[in-house]
Amino acid sequence: MKKTICIIDDDAIYQILVSKIVQQSQIDYKINSFKNGKEALESFIFSLENNIILPHIVLLDIEMPQMDGWDFMERMEQLITKYQIFDTKIYIVSSSISYEDLEKSKTFKNILGYYSKPINSNDIIDMIEKK
Repeated sequence: MKKTICIIDDDAIYQILVSKIVQQSQIDYKINSFKNGKEALESFIFSLENNIILPHIVLLDIEMPQMDGWDFMERMEQLITKYQIFDTKIYIVSSSISYEDLEKSKTFKNILGYYSKPINSNDIIDMIEKK
């Protein structure tokens, strides 16, 4: 089964940009996109309840309508504990350069890194190769 990169970001142009970066990197990953944390969380819950594999990598924006990245992470950490999820890597990818956001990201044990937009192919490869 092909691995998946999930983009959770309300900026449709950014979603397209990341998809192009992945294609140009010649990384054999499928791309899924959601415009906010609520949509992504609903999809993840459906997947978990139906034994469907979650994305390998999640690129999570912070500022989004309906459910921002922080609210998403609070719920996601509950799911990770409940369903014993070990194969999903979550990274913040944000235009925020706020020190407070960077520090807040460190309070979530399942956020593996914080990247500033725009990311590039080297960032994607780094995320894939991180253990």
